[in-house]
This record gives sequence, structure tokens and C-alpha cells, in this order.
Amino acid sequence: MNKKILILSVFVVASCGLAYELIAGALASYLLGDSILQFSTIIGCYLFAMGVGAHLAQYVKDEDVLSRFVDIELAVGLIGGVSAALLFLTFSWAAAPFRLMLYVIVFLVGVCVGMEVPLVMRALNARQTAFSELVSRVLTFDYLGALAVSLLFPLVLAPHLGLVRSGFLFGMLNIGVALWTIYVFRAELTELTGRTLRACAVLAVLMFGFAGADRLTHWGEHGLFGDEIVYATSTPYQRLVITRWKDDLRLYINGNLQFSSRDEYRYHEALVHPALAALPWAKRVLVLGGGDGLALREVLRYRHIEHVTVVDLDPAMTAAFTQREELRRLNHDSFHDRRVKVVNADAAIWLQQPEQADAMFDAVIVDFPDPSSFALGKLYSVPFYGILKKHLAAKGIVVVQSTSPFFAPHAYWTVNATLRDVGMRTWPYHAYVPSFGEWGFILASPQLNYQPPASYPLPLRFLNGQTTREMFVFPPDMQPLPMAPNRLNTQSLVHEFEQDWRRTIR
Repeated sequence: MNKKILILSVFVVASCGLAYELIAGALASYLLGDSILQFSTIIGCYLFAMGVGAHLAQYVKDEDVLSRFVDIELAVGLIGGVSAALLFLTFSWAAAPFRLMLYVIVFLVGVCVGMEVPLVMRALNARQTAFSELVSRVLTFDYLGALAVSLLFPLVLAPHLGLVRSGFLFGMLNIGVALWTIYVFRAELTELTGRTLRACAVLAVLMFGFAGADRLTHWGEHGLFGDEIVYATSTPYQRLVITRWKDDLRLYINGNLQFSSRDEYRYHEALVHPALAALPWAKRVLVLGGGDGLALREVLRYRHIEHVTVVDLDPAMTAAFTQREELRRLNHDSFHDRRVKVVNADAAIWLQQPEQADAMFDAVIVDFPDPSSFALGKLYSVPFYGILKKHLAAKGIVVVQSTSPFFAPHAYWTVNATLRDVGMRTWPYHAYVPSFGEWGFILASPQLNYQPPASYPLPLRFLNGQTTREMFVFPPDMQPLPMAPNRLNTQSLVHEFEQDWRRTIR
């Protein structure tokens, strides 16, 4: 019976160990971007720390193995359990030491996790378990625990519990292992009362944190964003936060500002109208991204548009902007227009589905977030634009939000080069949006001989003939750069984007 308890504990501690690693990687990706860099460095640090822990385990005396195992469980349960909350609050209120705190926590958790399995194996060996059976069982349950968490984390834990609450949950599981070990092996442990009291105290802290996770997250996000948070949710894809200050609503995705209601009309007028005003014959429009319905709002102002398909990955995004009253006012209830069809899917996959093989559009509005990760970078790549071109009318127009030609010039002109690489003519332009500064767009078409509109058939707040002419002229400090296309196997755009913004911050 005691052997089975120890084997089962391996399953639990392996699950917890991988969970802390995934939580740290996901949180760092949310807050710092560049998910490949964050996960790669965190995995490397974690595995190195596990090696250190495995080495340190040899110095534990045989008679103290179970006692030290309990101590390790208390340590990893406490550090790992509070890790997500501590890291999030550190980033929110004192961003400078975040990276140091991140790798210190990952290292400490890794050392503790690295000691767990060797100590369990020694405890089993002391109970005269055959070596072949010992190794086989321990590693089997270790790998099974890792598999269980690797499936549960993205499908259940992160989207439904959130990172902070998930951290507390796995911390409690570690403490549960410690308490069960204390109970089963109480005759072999030293300082039984002290260890029991410490375990109960840590468990109480973690339970309190689990119950107050939403309040902790809200407090941390208040420090990060400053303004009142009116809506926040974690989805399988991202963290959505909407804030309000007086009459200004702001949307943040993974901490990055997406729009301010005070000036978003400048961005969305510049995104939509230079294209649609040149297509009085257009009837079918595709909006990729744009789950806030603001680009859609502008598209629907053209009465000759008969059908608009909006493809946005995250159903939580479109649901919020379809249901919440203040957001419906902002997008003029655009999702309830009879001409609109909403699809929640990955745009790259949706365009390649057999049922879309014959779908053609007169205009495509591409309003994806900036290419700050490889998952987003694929939506700015040669293969994606090649697929998109197949669904665009010969004299149709695609317009792409393309980050800032001032702050991220290499990234901006890489998007331009990518569109040209698939055989489209391009017309780059830019507009000043106070919340973002100088922002860039690229209009492209397979065959149309495009001319910027001299006037618009609708009353607009920002655009007229003069401002439109100015948008298509680039001053000396935003002149074109000779860039290579963004290909899927290298994703040069993501690297250019990161380096451009890093230079800007410095």
C-alpha cells in the first residue's frame, strides 16, 4: 500500500511540476510577447534547475528521505502556487524586476521538482522494490502526469480557471501530497507536528489565494492599466481587458492597447474608406480579425454592400462586442445587421476549407493584431496572402493594417514586400492616430489601377480629399526600405517587428 502511495505521488508531483512551467511560459508570453523566446528560455532554465535539484538529492541522508520529500513538497507548493500571482503583480506594479523574478521562480521550482523523483525512488528502493520495477513505475507515472497536464492546461485550466487560480490549484495539490505522506508515513517522519502545522499553514494561504484570485488579478490589472476595468476575461487564445476613464473605453489584448474610443474612428476610417470608396460596385466584403466590430461598422455604412463575413478567432471577443451595451453603442450594433455573418475560426484554416473554395470577395479588410508572435506572423506571410488572393476579385482590394511605418519601419515594409511577392500591386499609406502615433496600412490589388479617392460619398470625421492625399505621401523619415518577404519557414517579420520596437523603447 505504501509503495502505491509513493507511486501515485509521482503522478501528482509530475503534473504540478509541468503546470508551473507552463504557467510561467504562458504568463511571460502574455506580458512580454515572443512566445517562442519565452518558452524556450523558461524550459531551458527549468530543465537546468531540475538537474541541479537531482544532483542535490544525493546529499539527503537515507533516514531523512521522506522528511525531506515532505519539505520539498511544501516548498514547491508554496513557490509554485503563488508564482503566477506574484509574477503578475510584479509586472503590474514594478515592471523592471519582472524578468529577474520570473527566472528566479522558475529556477527555484525546477530545483525542488528535480529533487522529488530521486527522493521517491530512494524511498521505494528502501522498501526493497526491484530496480527495474522501480524505474519503470516511477517514470511511467511521471510521464503520465506530464501528459495529463499538457492536455488539461490549454483546454480547461488556462481558459476557465486562468493562470493565477491554476497556480494556486496545483500548489494545493503539492501540499495535498505532503499531508498524505505525513499521514501514511507518520511513524518514519521527524518533527511530525511541526511539518503538519507548516503544511496546514501553506494550504490555508493557497486556498485563500485561490478564492481571491479574481480580486488579485483585478488589482494587478488596475496597476497595469491604471483605469477602471469594466470587463476582463481569459480565453484559450488571449487575455481581454476593457477599461474606462470618463468617456474613454480602451481594449487591451494581452496587455497591448488595441483601440481607444476617443480616436479609434481615425484608425478605422483610414482602414476601410480609402478601399471601399474606390469600389462603388462592391457587394461582398470579408473582414479578417476585427472582432470588435469597429471596422465592420464602417463597412456597413455603404448601402451597396450586400454581405459581410467577419472571421475572428476568439468567440469571447465577438460575444463581448455583440452583447455588452457600451460596446454595442461603440460599434453601432454592427454584429446585429442582417448582412453580417460571424465566423469564429482561424482565418488561415477557414480560407482553405473545401466549402470556401469558390468564395470570392470584392474587398478584404485585414485587421489582425500586430505580428508580435509566430502565431500571428503566419497571417502576414507569403502563403497566407497567396491564399487570400485566390478569394479576391481581380479588381478587388485588400487592405492590411501593417503596424507603424515610423516606429517599426522594417516590419512595415516587410508586409509591403510580402504582398508584392504574391503578385499584387501595393499602395502603402499612413495616418496619425493619437493613441498609437503614426500608423500604417497597405492597400493591394491583383489588377486594379487604384487612385486614392478625391472625395467620399459619406460624411466622415477624419478623412477628406486632402487628408487622403497626404496619407499616401511618406515624409523623408518614413521612406521605403528594401525588405525581404515574410516566408512561413523563417518568419522574418516577427524578428523585424520585435527589433524595431525594441529600438523604439530604448
